Amino acid sequence: MIGRIQGTLVSVHPPRLLVDCQGVGYEIDVPMSTLYQLPEVNQKITLLTHFQVREDAQQLFGFGTETEREAFRALIKISGVGSRTALAVLSGMSMNELAQAIALQESARLTQVPGIGKKTAERLLLELKGKLAPDLGLVAGKPQAREASSEILQALLALGYSEKEALLAITQIPSDSNVSDGIRLGLKYLSKT
Repeated sequence: MIGRIQGTLVSVHPPRLLVDCQGVGYEIDVPMSTLYQLPEVNQKITLLTHFQVREDAQQLFGFGTETEREAFRALIKISGVGSRTALAVLSGMSMNELAQAIALQESARLTQVPGIGKKTAERLLLELKGKLAPDLGLVAGKPQAREASSEILQALLALGYSEKEALLAITQIPSDSNVSDGIRLGLKYLSKT
């Protein structure tokens, strides 16, 4: 019903914003990723939105990108995952990290998000497989490639690289690489950046 809001940012009380649109103030809940991209208070803002009507409440959720909104909508379709949990996932992980975790089927990374237990993480991976992650250069269907990518990621993390750097390096490694070649190629890529 309400797909986009454009107006003036009045106040920020994480995770809620107040946006004035032609004299009407809309309370909008946003993930942290959107919160970090906000302009200063009293500046113009445009958010893509998802309007949710429940028996006990009407809520408006805002997103900086279409990708985030689609991920939110995919998350809330999963049984047992509500809007608060979906916002927590989008706040706790970047879209690339979430797509990577899904492509590699790594439930441990999802359980690091507050409110996500092992069973919920496994359900998320199962339901979102092939829907959210465009595989990011990984071959999700081949267990050997998925396992090798996971081991390469763990090795790069153990060598002191941040998760963001390691994930970026993995996307540059051919999916048919074995673990030792993958680590070598990942280190080579990271040394250039």
